[in-house]
Amino acid sequence: MNSQRYGRICRMMAMRQPDLTLCLEEVHKPHNVSAVIRSADAVGIHDLHAVWPEKIKTLVSSAAGSNSWVNVHNHDTLADAVTLLKSQGMQILATHLSDSAVDFRAIDFTRPTCIIMGSEKTGISQEAIRLADQHIMIPMSGMVQSLNVSVAAAVILYEAQRQREAAGLYEHPRCALAQDEQQRLLFERGYPVLAQVAREKKLPRPQIDEQGHIIAPDSWWAAMQQKKPST
Repeated sequence: MNSQRYGRICRMMAMRQPDLTLCLEEVHKPHNVSAVIRSADAVGIHDLHAVWPEKIKTLVSSAAGSNSWVNVHNHDTLADAVTLLKSQGMQILATHLSDSAVDFRAIDFTRPTCIIMGSEKTGISQEAIRLADQHIMIPMSGMVQSLNVSVAAAVILYEAQRQREAAGLYEHPRCALAQDEQQRLLFERGYPVLAQVAREKKLPRPQIDEQGHIIAPDSWWAAMQQKKPST
């Protein structure tokens, strides 16, 4: 890993927002899943949560897995996801045009926040409506009543980024990534080929020093260089 890439990964990790996330509730089109995760990465989201439609779980999970900079946590039910997120002190917002819904720009996104985004066809479920602390909406001035889920996610997330940037949370985030997670990212993203070999050989992850170099004993390097027995 050269110094430029090491510096870029370190800057990315420093600006991550572990207390801002999305929860995808049965979003089922892989291109939408990928687009949402791309926007999430762009605003510094590190962990995203999802409940996949049972019939196409493998397909959409694969789309999520292609976005390697964001961790996607799968949940069997929405209630499981919300219970976990509320235990982390997050306000739960749901995109839903109800009588109590407020303009998404009126929300304080500097607070720990999760935004539930519903499926392309039916939107969020009645359970999501019930579990949310607040319903939010994106004002519409035209004839259409809603935006594509990936577009809506991007619009809301960039408002969250605007507020957090103004509050200095990208300069001084309120909660940093754990050291172990930083080391994982530096190795797996800084040395993807070596990381793949280490996984295949079930070798422990080495340390990455402050210059971006791998620190590992000679035995680790020897095991990495050892050829697999032919089958």
